[in-house]
Amino acid sequence: PLIMFYFNIQKTLYFNFKTLTRVIILTFLFLLSQTCYAAIPTHDSQGKALPTLAPLLKKINPAVVNIATYSQVNNYNPLLNDPFFRHFFSIPRDQYRPRSEKRQKSAGSGVIVDAKKGLIITNFHVVKGADEIEVSLTDGRTIKAKLLGQDKELDVAILQINEKNLTDIKLANSSTLEVGDFVIAIGNPFGIGQTVTTGIVSALGRTGLGIEGYENFIQTDASINPGNSGGALVNLRGELIGINTAIISPAGGNVGIGFAIPINMAKISMDQILNYGQIKRGRLGIRAQDISQELRKAFNLKAGQKGALINEVINDSSASKAGLKSGDIIVAINNDTVSSLSQLNSYIANYRVGTKITLKIIRHGKPKTFNVTTETPEQLSRATGNLHRLLKGVYFENGVSEYSGNSGVIVSALEPNSTAAYSGLRPGDIVVAANKIRVTNLKDLKRSLRRSKREILLEIDRQGRFFYVVIN
Repeated sequence: PLIMFYFNIQKTLYFNFKTLTRVIILTFLFLLSQTCYAAIPTHDSQGKALPTLAPLLKKINPAVVNIATYSQVNNYNPLLNDPFFRHFFSIPRDQYRPRSEKRQKSAGSGVIVDAKKGLIITNFHVVKGADEIEVSLTDGRTIKAKLLGQDKELDVAILQINEKNLTDIKLANSSTLEVGDFVIAIGNPFGIGQTVTTGIVSALGRTGLGIEGYENFIQTDASINPGNSGGALVNLRGELIGINTAIISPAGGNVGIGFAIPINMAKISMDQILNYGQIKRGRLGIRAQDISQELRKAFNLKAGQKGALINEVINDSSASKAGLKSGDIIVAINNDTVSSLSQLNSYIANYRVGTKITLKIIRHGKPKTFNVTTETPEQLSRATGNLHRLLKGVYFENGVSEYSGNSGVIVSALEPNSTAAYSGLRPGDIVVAANKIRVTNLKDLKRSLRRSKREILLEIDRQGRFFYVVIN
């Protein structure tokens, strides 16, 4: 019994010692892992520094601002604004005062691009309808901003603040971007404060999304969320390459597809606003369309041929004088490749009125080059004017009624002392018939006007209401 008791004690002590040892070792390994996780090394095993964006962000973060807008909202019952209603309920006018409230909206972000002048680029939709605009800097300062101008079609607005010690971001050349380039998005998502996300350029030249009037977006997978609008998209050199604008988001959050306006396009708008106080985009004097598979076969084009197919050249326009013809396919403007109608319009939007540009086209399968000077819409309207002596001072262009959907010829401009003006014609009227002949375009109008020299009978579509006008 004594021997058995001795062996049992030895066995118990050995088991407890073994268990205790395991517990001590496991506890040590757990604490060691926690220590390693909390203290990530800044150098590798060779002593070389690991890459980090921190030094770059410290320089450019102060240039990205948060924007808040304020608007006056009248809070009143519209019935009280009716004199008959007030009289019926014996409510004196002097006792009724509609209340006006000031409502704040956390709008989005902006980028300081000129520290000396206090210039900020943001999206137009960020400041749309604002009575007051406030800009908040990363150091806690809040300054009232002035709206210098906006480009609604591109969704760009230019603000200015009067403040010292500002930081700006250098502008890059966004035309040198390539798919796969690393980018950084900085903004104020969901109003939670300045946030930095990273990704790559996932596509270029995105168009046809129906987001803006002119689209040539940079697509990125860097997280962009509501509130990032107007913020900065920068490259790894800390240069501004785009203004974050929109996302594709079925559920309202980021799904890895965001869009930014190339800074080259935004800068052109900014320069026009600063120099002229408004946007004056040039026109070419042509109308074009995308190339479908059927058109590609009909024109005997190569498989995969892209571009914009000219379907009309306005008479006496710069394009007409340069020699462009219907059926020509525009494949490039200057050094920019054109793959669609949306892209063509976006490139043209970059050029101010009076700019000479080089068009590369394909005609009957052969490449040709033409130099065309951009014109104003008024110049193009005059090019289609003087169709008839009774229509002197009236300028037309092809169009479609947004009310009835009818194709016709729009009165784009009208001299107030002209015979047509005295007869009741107005700018915006759509001529759908002339001298009892259906009119769908300028060619139809010209043909129908030949039937009468002393009198013209026009059928007009004015905001969906139809009537006749006689000019004599």
